[in-house]
Amino acid sequence: MELFLFQEKAASQIASRFAAYSANPLMVDRTTIVPFVQTLVSITGSGKTLILADTLSQLRNQLPINPIVLWISKGRVVVSQAYANLSSGKYAPNISGFNVKPLLESTPGDIEDADIPLLLVATSGKFSVEDEKGTERKVFQAQLDLASDSLWNLIKSRRTANNIRRPLIVIYDEGHNLSDLQARRLLELAPDGLISASATSSVPDRLEYTLSRLRADRNWSDADFTTAVASRDVVDAALVKERIALGGYVTPMETAVDALLADMVEVRTSASKLSVPFRPKAIYVCSTNTVDGVPIAEDVKRPYTERQARPILIWRHLVETAKIDPAKIVIYSQIKFSKDFPAPKDMIVLAGGDNDYTSFIQGQYEHIIFNLSLQEGWDDPTCSFAYIDKEMASTRQITQVIGRVLRQPGAEHYADPTLNTAHFYIRSDERGTFDAILGEIRKELVSEHPAVELTIKKQPGGRILEKLLPDPARTVPTIGIHSVHAKEPIDQIVSTMLDFRDGGANTIGQGSRMLLLQEIGVGVEANYEWIDVEHSNRVTARSIFRRELQRLYSGALRRAGGPINLVDIELPKFDALIELTSQAADHVRKIAHQVVDAYISHSRIFQNDFDPPYAVGPVLVDNASAETFSRALHHSYSGFNDLELRFARALDKTQRAWVRNPKGGGFHIPLLSLGGTTTFWPDFLVWVDKTVVAIDTKGDHLLHEASASKLFDIDTLGEPAKVTLRLVSEGKAEARAGNQIAKVGKSGFTVWSWKNGKLHAAHAENERAVTKLALQLT
Repeated sequence: MELFLFQEKAASQIASRFAAYSANPLMVDRTTIVPFVQTLVSITGSGKTLILADTLSQLRNQLPINPIVLWISKGRVVVSQAYANLSSGKYAPNISGFNVKPLLESTPGDIEDADIPLLLVATSGKFSVEDEKGTERKVFQAQLDLASDSLWNLIKSRRTANNIRRPLIVIYDEGHNLSDLQARRLLELAPDGLISASATSSVPDRLEYTLSRLRADRNWSDADFTTAVASRDVVDAALVKERIALGGYVTPMETAVDALLADMVEVRTSASKLSVPFRPKAIYVCSTNTVDGVPIAEDVKRPYTERQARPILIWRHLVETAKIDPAKIVIYSQIKFSKDFPAPKDMIVLAGGDNDYTSFIQGQYEHIIFNLSLQEGWDDPTCSFAYIDKEMASTRQITQVIGRVLRQPGAEHYADPTLNTAHFYIRSDERGTFDAILGEIRKELVSEHPAVELTIKKQPGGRILEKLLPDPARTVPTIGIHSVHAKEPIDQIVSTMLDFRDGGANTIGQGSRMLLLQEIGVGVEANYEWIDVEHSNRVTARSIFRRELQRLYSGALRRAGGPINLVDIELPKFDALIELTSQAADHVRKIAHQVVDAYISHSRIFQNDFDPPYAVGPVLVDNASAETFSRALHHSYSGFNDLELRFARALDKTQRAWVRNPKGGGFHIPLLSLGGTTTFWPDFLVWVDKTVVAIDTKGDHLLHEASASKLFDIDTLGEPAKVTLRLVSEGKAEARAGNQIAKVGKSGFTVWSWKNGKLHAAHAENERAVTKLALQLT
């Protein structure tokens, strides 16, 4: 699976930090390294598993001997998903060459074989015990038919046939579950690296000694222990939904569920009109056997029509009142029934057994009733709606459920914003308690998901966000990249790439270093010594080339476009095996850089009149903070910053038709820029006769990075340009030689345009003047 640039950067940062530390690690004693510690902090849906997989691939390439990786997590669902995806699923190509196995299926031969990197997957329960002697855990028992020692001790020693200790990397997915006991057990293995991943940065107390050594002896700060992924990058990549709509209901359950179902019908209608490849689903989170005022033992003895257990009440409302097909509903919890009063035949109940999760995934259910046991590890991007019952209404529980529903289906933001929204309906019995919970939820979401728009509605009745259709309908020509003329120069560049398949000195790295522990002698006479190794594992030239393309040009590896589309990546010379620090690797990186330069230089951004134009779509508006307009295609908008609001008010007075352009699902322009963003979403679109003026308002601090890449002439196929770009900044500024920008005053505004290949600035004293300048076509 191809990585986004932010994912590759995160993986590369962890790998480079590990390599730098491994060259000169701290020691606990003569044979034990103080492990490298790193936490990947990234929101749910950002692709943490993919980032970790790429990290392992880079680590393996850097190491002089193939490592053993212990990939663990607390939940069976998380572990089973990881194993499926890493062994033969979507992430398997990212760790090509690894032997992926469940921990208990590994053999002494797997551990001794240094020719193949080994990845072992397990739940933390496999080793989380205080006393290994009194436990029946298989990992602590000797496999007498295979070895005289336990698997746990074999991993501790992890000796190859040459008595060299293989590097051990521990990956802990959902790292907030790492306990003191688990940390103590893992440190017994003397790992070379301990890497965890979570939406929040937290470590158990048992790791404090390790952290204090790194702080004291290496001057590490908190930032050195953390690789953080910006949530804005995740939203911009369309991996998660753009907004959260959260409604509070101090009402009966039925009222909140009915509101959910009504909104769900509307969103499904929008999905059908746009022919998107998914059908939105809903989850209902509640306690399993809790009832109000009646002992559960008594409730079980009742006919199901008299039961008060919440999963049953929700199921009955969906089936009997909402008339939903029972085959589309599943209760995933250990709901109890008596022999005298069994569940209805058409009620599907999965209790969470070994085979139930597989049945659940294969069932393609559209309405899922569950308690928190399904929450961690399970996620379905098509799940856009969630009802959360009062018993679940703690801040942490709710935000964890929200994380499960944030993933965006298809990794694409759609023209209808309701398809880019996670809808939540939270029910409680007490207004005061509920208001406090909502306040805490807002704090946590702003902290953990700052780039995701949040709307909270506390009163029942009406929708959390109102959907507005454009009136009248308007279109904008599609903008694309024409790269045909880049093909020939790219072919010429690739033809100059040397063929290193025969090996040689240029394929061997220089200067890389890592210490490996080697056992000398046998038994009581055995001794250990550290040996210096200066070479790394070899990788294909293709892998180095592709990684460099991605680093230089975001989206470069997507087959729908980008430089990779113009390179014959299957040429035999890309099969050459070379070390990362070799001169050959530097040569391949140089070729990749030249390819990207040629792609940018010889491609052009053009108006594509052959494809259907972009049609302005609906927007979602928070009526509590919305402002109305008379000339906009939507009668109101919400969520402006100060500069955007002032400019929108001024635009509305020009008597021109205009629209606020939503980022992610609106009109966009591809960019040809090295190392930066490759998509531009202007803030406003204004129709001036037959021309559309795309305007972006930027604060002064963003002007320098935005102007040169976003202000350019759009080529057309013989017709006059129909799309013109403008940038508006606060204050007075000037364009100087080399397209440099100088701020010369604080008053008014500056309108930026691109004329005759040069950046042009025009000053305006007020909002009326700035809109007039921005809409001038000559």
